[in-house]
Amino acid sequence: MMALILYFSRFIYFTLLTTLLSNLCCYSFNPKLLNVTKLESGSDWSPARASWYGNPSGAGSDGGACGYGNAVEAAPFSSLITAAASSLYNSGKACGTCFQVKCTSSKVCSGNPVRVVITDECPGCDSQSLLFDLSGTSFGTMATSGEADQLRNVGIEQIQYRRVECNFPGVSVAFRVDAGSNANYFATAVEYEDGDGVAGVELKQAADTGGAWLPMQQSWGAVWKVDLPSNYKPPFSIRLTAGGNNSGKTVVADKVIPANYNPGQTYRSLVNF
Repeated sequence: MMALILYFSRFIYFTLLTTLLSNLCCYSFNPKLLNVTKLESGSDWSPARASWYGNPSGAGSDGGACGYGNAVEAAPFSSLITAAASSLYNSGKACGTCFQVKCTSSKVCSGNPVRVVITDECPGCDSQSLLFDLSGTSFGTMATSGEADQLRNVGIEQIQYRRVECNFPGVSVAFRVDAGSNANYFATAVEYEDGDGVAGVELKQAADTGGAWLPMQQSWGAVWKVDLPSNYKPPFSIRLTAGGNNSGKTVVADKVIPANYNPGQTYRSLVNF
């Protein structure tokens, strides 16, 4: 009788153990339930192809399709800029936005991220499956120390990229007044804004403290324009509305455009996002 009881006890034990192991195997360690795939691919880097243009140690081309002129060579851009494929350039809406790029596919790649600013358009890049046409400086900066020329000799490189917010410590927003500005029309390029791009620009007579802001329209690249009402005189204040992750945030550059402004001149504000 005792032997029979022991037999059934062992049978029940092994049955329970087998069921438990089966459940652990089929459920507790299911990768989908643990979301292993998400943990392994949680990086926000994306693959792309990049080329470079202009002088090997330069800023691509002076100015470019965003309207920054020779500011592309000076701090804080410091030639670390890029032209973007038309799909990314987005009719100039991407002007002034920042990206990190890095290369790891070549032995001369450092793998370290380099921040670049979109200042130009590459109209033919999409047809060549290129997303970025970097300045020679930007492209070379992705290389290990002393290997910039060797990396540039590759011509086209597989890279990784991600969009980041711009951050220019100690630098305020600047306004490059368009050469065609006059008593009836005002246009300006917006430069060096921190954050994730500009979604809106407005203008107001600084003396008219209670007046309405005039909405400006994007003219081309980073240049915004507005037709001025009769007898609308500077000094002007400019209000910027941020885009991207900071969408809706505003800053006001009070009296940034002086009464005796000169078309073609750049005027720095005291503010930034």
